Amino acid sequence: MDVVTIIKAIILGIVEGLTEFAPVSSTGHMIIVDDMWLKSEEFLTKYVANTFKVVIQLGSILAVVVAFKDRFIGFLGLGKKETHESRLKLTQVIVGLIPAGVFGVLFEDYIDEHLFSTETVLVGLVLGAVFMIIADLFGGKRPTAVTVDQITYKQALGVGLIQCLSLWPGFSRSGSTISGGVLLGMSHRAAADFTFIMAVPIMAGASFLSLLKNWQYFTLEALPFFIVGFISAFVFALLSIRFFLKLINKIKLVPFAIYRIVLALVIYIVYF
Repeated sequence: MDVVTIIKAIILGIVEGLTEFAPVSSTGHMIIVDDMWLKSEEFLTKYVANTFKVVIQLGSILAVVVAFKDRFIGFLGLGKKETHESRLKLTQVIVGLIPAGVFGVLFEDYIDEHLFSTETVLVGLVLGAVFMIIADLFGGKRPTAVTVDQITYKQALGVGLIQCLSLWPGFSRSGSTISGGVLLGMSHRAAADFTFIMAVPIMAGASFLSLLKNWQYFTLEALPFFIVGFISAFVFALLSIRFFLKLINKIKLVPFAIYRIVLALVIYIVYF
């Protein structure tokens, strides 16, 4: 595999890592960077290119596990014994996962067939931005859950229901869940922490299922491409998560919403 292809793998990994967990829509960025510029399907087969996107997503997921390693160790019952009853529980995470998981299974074929287009992503980008602005205007004033450990089961379920909006490509999983959390009485940081933790099982499950279906595309020729992309996505996702969590309570969601609207305009101008 040539150097140019490896460089493209690094670029795609960077894009995935920087955008997967920020509320800006990784799908929208992939349209610009890959579909409009790099065009991975032109130097790889369609199936290898799609498998690669799953691989780099796993790199981003691993970054969340590393960033919240103590939390996940605690979920497994391997953490320090002094962890108290008021900590976020695995059952709360599961409650948050159920709605989108059920809707995703029920409507997966319909979403894949009808909603994965540039037009629908543009709609998702704009509507998601509007939702984020609404969250900043009407939520987060006096949060009842300042930290992720103060989130209630009711709030977890509410965020899970709102996460169903992210099944529309371009709406953004983190954009919908952070906004929903803020509207439901969480601080921006608590909503962001819960969003990242909740993303791991649902994204990892979907990614591993996809990899099992496409295992035959892990050839010796494609392996360097996958490895470089995975490492690139992991490193930049880890940097992005840590940077984002430090900023979110200060800058909130409106700057990201404005960025999404600008991104939608760029895609519209370039693509149409």
